Amino acid sequence: MRANEVPSVATLPTPYGSFRIEVVTDEGGLEHVALSMGDLTGPDPVLVRVHSECLTGDAFGSLRCDCGPQLNAALAAVAQRGWGCVLYLRQEGRGIGLHAKIQAYHLQDQGADTLDANLMLGHPADGRDYTVAATMLNSLGAGQVSLLTNNPDKVEQLRSYGIDVVERIPLVAGVGDDNRQYLKTKAERMGHQLEGDDLS
Repeated sequence: MRANEVPSVATLPTPYGSFRIEVVTDEGGLEHVALSMGDLTGPDPVLVRVHSECLTGDAFGSLRCDCGPQLNAALAAVAQRGWGCVLYLRQEGRGIGLHAKIQAYHLQDQGADTLDANLMLGHPADGRDYTVAATMLNSLGAGQVSLLTNNPDKVEQLRSYGIDVVERIPLVAGVGDDNRQYLKTKAERMGHQLEGDDLS
């Protein structure tokens, strides 16, 4: 059998349970991952986390952000419910890439906040696009979605691409001294729905 005839779908055992992993390549050649569990066709809304890649947080356990804890919490939530999916999108640094993200970290070390650091480098505050996420959800057969996110823009983008997001479920995890100001900036300047109690 030729390599291009083998589907990029397999079983992935994790500490949270056994997921189905599938790789989806977008038009630009980036490879995104769907980690799913159970039947996603309903009738109940499917629990979904659309997670943007964060090498520093997801792989290295960085405390500058809440990405790693959010990813783990989302996997645990899907496993606890028994069905749902986590989409892992290759959108490092809110879409600016790893090199630029570390440059932004350098500017943050000098006193800039996470939004201004991106702007100072000539990048948007948030350059992510969720077209591929909508495509993946449609392919998985997810009709109605309960979205794990604090970001209302993510909800609106998915709805604009035809995804029926019936509710937003807050996902607060990994808040600490090293990322509290970062999270406050996201709440106060980027519209993320984080309350004061979430950041204490």
